[in-house]
Amino acid sequence: MASRTSPPRTARPPEQRGPRHPGRAGAAARAGAHPAPDPRRGAPRRALERAGDVVTSWVARADTPATSFYLLSATTGILVVLGLVMVLSSSSVESLQAGDSPFAAFTSQLLFAVLGLPLAYAASRVPVRVWKALAWPAVGLAAVLQLLVFSPLGDEVGGNRNWIYVGGFSLQPSEFAKLALAVWLGAVLVRKAPLLRDWKHVAVPVVPVAGGVLGLVLLGHDLGTGMVVMLVIAAALWVAGVPAKILLLPAAALAAVAAVMVLTSPNRMTRIGDFLSGECDPQGGCYQSAHGLMALAGGGVTGLGLGSSREKWSYLPEAHNDFIFSIIGEELGLLGTLLVLVLFGALAVGCMRVIKRHEDPFAKVVTAGVMAWVVGQALVNMAVVLGLVPVIGVPLPLVSAGGSALVATLLALGVVLSFARTEPGAPALLATRAGVVRRSLVVAAAPLSRRSAGGPTGRGRRGPRRAERGAAR
Repeated sequence: MASRTSPPRTARPPEQRGPRHPGRAGAAARAGAHPAPDPRRGAPRRALERAGDVVTSWVARADTPATSFYLLSATTGILVVLGLVMVLSSSSVESLQAGDSPFAAFTSQLLFAVLGLPLAYAASRVPVRVWKALAWPAVGLAAVLQLLVFSPLGDEVGGNRNWIYVGGFSLQPSEFAKLALAVWLGAVLVRKAPLLRDWKHVAVPVVPVAGGVLGLVLLGHDLGTGMVVMLVIAAALWVAGVPAKILLLPAAALAAVAAVMVLTSPNRMTRIGDFLSGECDPQGGCYQSAHGLMALAGGGVTGLGLGSSREKWSYLPEAHNDFIFSIIGEELGLLGTLLVLVLFGALAVGCMRVIKRHEDPFAKVVTAGVMAWVVGQALVNMAVVLGLVPVIGVPLPLVSAGGSALVATLLALGVVLSFARTEPGAPALLATRAGVVRRSLVVAAAPLSRRSAGGPTGRGRRGPRRAERGAAR
């Protein structure tokens, strides 16, 4: 019987061999030519998504009825503390040169802060109806004080007649006129809200009263403060619902008044000409602006260090006042200037929350006026220091030296805080958290009282027991 033998196997080249795992080959063929996605490529995207979720969660947690109150109070406090530190740093050299204590300007600013902070706290506790009732008396008192500037009690500083001196005490009435106008505009415009689309009801009594106070400020040749007052009036009219077409005429009139004040003042014409000129003398008309920019550039990113400014050694005029932002940039660097910008941005966000959330139109209009005053003046001051606009004598709110400006600004923010306390849901939440704080303080203080009295805790508890055991022995 013949044996059946299989033909010998011949080795095939690798390119002719079939796949060792047909299932995987089929899957690969079905998948096409695209390779499988690399899981590592999506890691950065997933990390960004997780970070975004975390930020969104934190924002949602922070968005409570009391957020406006805490945001406004925190930013105000930080700006005041920062201002006190920078006034001390920027004014010490010039105080010594004047023969005074290096703490002279700082002490004065500290006294006004000690006066203004309790006033802000008291204002934050005043009900909204009281501010409405004070609208007419406040604007009347502001007009009387501004008229006193032109009496023998008034004095002229830097070409502007806007100060009152009584027995060694000085006051700048125009700072308080800003707050009085904001409160008065809120009370009047809300009462006439249904009629504001008729320009006659906007003109009366806004033009004679607000225009009269503004005219008194401009009559003292204080164009910088007058521009801030214009911002207050414009913001209040806009939030009150006055149509834009009606606002065009008063805006044009105010622009014409400002132009006349510039054209009739050789000092202002010189400053504007130096700003527009491409070849301004850094030792002449552009001296202050040039040294302000040198201070900002010299600070770099992190600054030279607190107290290490070079420009404050009598190189930069008004280093502790209008140009204190330059000293912040020199000593604290870009990070310090960004911190100031972020703080004023947070202040604006808090005011916008009050405008959006509050149910009383009066609170909305007054808050808009105060926000335009504080934030708008801060932006103008920073723009001057950066050389974006001609030099205008307006200080940096809450930071620059100046007692009247500090007290008036703190009082105005106290009024806004009183509105933030009455947002929907805010009173109950603030009362609840205040109760939690009080109970926590009581619990924390209880063990200390027991220890001091030899009560059931601490060493006083073990002493009698040891005495009893000794007696039993």
